[in-house]
Amino acid sequence: MTRSNFRSSKPPSETAIVYCEGNFGGVDGKTANGLVRHSEKYEILSIIDSELVGQDAGEVLDGKPNGISICRDLDDALANAGRVPDCFIFGIAPASGMLSSAERQILLRAIAKGMNIVNGLHEFLNDDPEFAAASSESGVIIRDVRRPRDKKDLRVFSGKVMQVTCPRIAVLGTDCAIGKRTTATILASALKQSGINAILIGTGQTGLIQGARYGLALDAVPSQFCAGELESTIMEAFENEDPDVILIEGQGSLSHPAYSTSSFILRGSCPQGVILQHAPKRKHRCDFDGMPMPSPSSEIDLIEAFAKTKVIGLTINHEGMTDDEVSAAITCYEEELEIPSTDALARSPTRLVEMVLSALPQIGAQY
Repeated sequence: MTRSNFRSSKPPSETAIVYCEGNFGGVDGKTANGLVRHSEKYEILSIIDSELVGQDAGEVLDGKPNGISICRDLDDALANAGRVPDCFIFGIAPASGMLSSAERQILLRAIAKGMNIVNGLHEFLNDDPEFAAASSESGVIIRDVRRPRDKKDLRVFSGKVMQVTCPRIAVLGTDCAIGKRTTATILASALKQSGINAILIGTGQTGLIQGARYGLALDAVPSQFCAGELESTIMEAFENEDPDVILIEGQGSLSHPAYSTSSFILRGSCPQGVILQHAPKRKHRCDFDGMPMPSPSSEIDLIEAFAKTKVIGLTINHEGMTDDEVSAAITCYEEELEIPSTDALARSPTRLVEMVLSALPQIGAQY
């Protein structure tokens, strides 16, 4: 397959090792996967995953080497780096959102080595006495990425998002860990390269760790405030950046009973358009073997019934697919759904730009 590369033009400010034991390239390794593909804040020196030791992380993910080595353990990663990096990032996103006892010990070792910890789990390590004491003793910082603002500062939905004059597009999906953030990131980059000022709102821990300028970990915010916090974040981006379009990263799936974040994204952003991400070869929902995947058409019907919006395109996650199968799926879905379809990673990002501008031509009217 041809591959789409996306990297920030701004050099990262900190170096990091990413821990992803037994999960790199898999569903639960999505934070590490995302950082290997795109990181504005951290220079990723290596990935820790003993099951893939010695391989190149870019080759494993996308068939194209990027010079990021996969190491056996922390000692191997430190030897590979030749120095102590600034940060140790926990790159696994388990369904439990909690550390195992073995993972606790690995993070404590990293702290003892003098590395700051970047933690995207629901478990806030600054609240853990053992981690608090260890970080104080070693003089390092623990960044609990998912921690929301204090409850007294949380904001409720006000309807002000309707004052945003540029279009808003949400990138939703038929499942969790299906590539919504990756597609949104590629789309934002491609629009910017076309001269369009696109601002991406991150809504999960991975996007925040990657360096999103605007965002929040929506699944850590009390439900009463989710729509309002997202709305306020969109307003901040609109007022500060004067964007031509605002993209909102999706979470979970509107039809998935285990996640409610997609509903808050639709309510809080009130998007004029939605791009839907789907994995044709995925038979069941992640972590739910008895729950079959929905069809794109059923998810589109649900989204358009739930919110005053329109699904403007379908993007494909090509897991388990050959290049010929991707091409066939694109053709099939375009005929069935009567909307543009593409694969953000395996096809030119130009198609994503065309998808957006054909549905919302006002975005590119001045270019």
